Amino acid sequence: MQQDRPLLGIALMLGFCVMIPFGDALAKLLGPHLSVGQLVLLRFVFQGLILIPFTLLTGRSWRMPARTLGLVFARSVLQIFGIAFMFLALIHLPLADAVAIAFVMPFIMLLLGHWFLGEEVGWRRLAACAVGFVGTLLVVQPAFSDVGWPALLPLGVAVIFSVFMLVTRQIAGQTDPVTIQAVGAPMALLVLLPTLFIQTPMVEWKPVSADIMGLVIAMGSVGTIGHLLMTWSLRYAPTSTLAPMQYLEIPVATLVGFWIFGDIPGPLARVGIAVTIAAGLYIVIREHATSQAQTQVATKPDPQPQSAE
Repeated sequence: MQQDRPLLGIALMLGFCVMIPFGDALAKLLGPHLSVGQLVLLRFVFQGLILIPFTLLTGRSWRMPARTLGLVFARSVLQIFGIAFMFLALIHLPLADAVAIAFVMPFIMLLLGHWFLGEEVGWRRLAACAVGFVGTLLVVQPAFSDVGWPALLPLGVAVIFSVFMLVTRQIAGQTDPVTIQAVGAPMALLVLLPTLFIQTPMVEWKPVSADIMGLVIAMGSVGTIGHLLMTWSLRYAPTSTLAPMQYLEIPVATLVGFWIFGDIPGPLARVGIAVTIAAGLYIVIREHATSQAQTQVATKPDPQPQSAE
């Protein structure tokens, strides 16, 4: 198992939290032009186009134990449904609302990591997650009365990606993250290709015009790199450490939503964003202090035995 390096894991997760809202915003821009199924399929096409050649050029091994291969397949299926639910939610909800509602996910991850992986969850992490969750509730706007059932889709995203993150944590320590993503792309495409023969509004294939091709390429590239950073982060830190950090995706999504769509959060949402940032910064400071303490213990010389007089 790869030795945990919490600060590196946190830094990689921060990269994920910055990139993914941009990928979601690009999907929201493409929503009027392409079906949800088409967006998800194109997302994995670009994942394969980027990572498979990179894996071959860098000489990474494709060999995996049967159990790991099965988990990679399960991870790909979970990723398909998680991305599809989020893209569908973005058709009906503002970006910040969709991301905020989905952020019961870190709390679910923390509990699942404790119950199923035996990860240590101290009261400070529980408190940080609870505070972050309160911030999430403050950011969420009353969308249910406006859009109906689509407001529940981000909750599905939260459950799916919580399990997805735990599966990723199971394999990230033994398998190269680039290889995981590269192998996952053709697996996902095998699952998605039959949808090309289904003609429904959610999965029908529409022409990709030259006007939106740049957005499609950007969406696929940003999503691929962002999820690669997330996979790498789980190689170096447990889910209980990374869970509160993901709350920082909410203020990023709020800023991106304002910049691209002109969505302005209300006063209560601004308070929630501040609470969320505070909870995330607390975890960074806490992990830094813990890492320093562990380093000092590891480097402290053993006391020399006293010689007998």
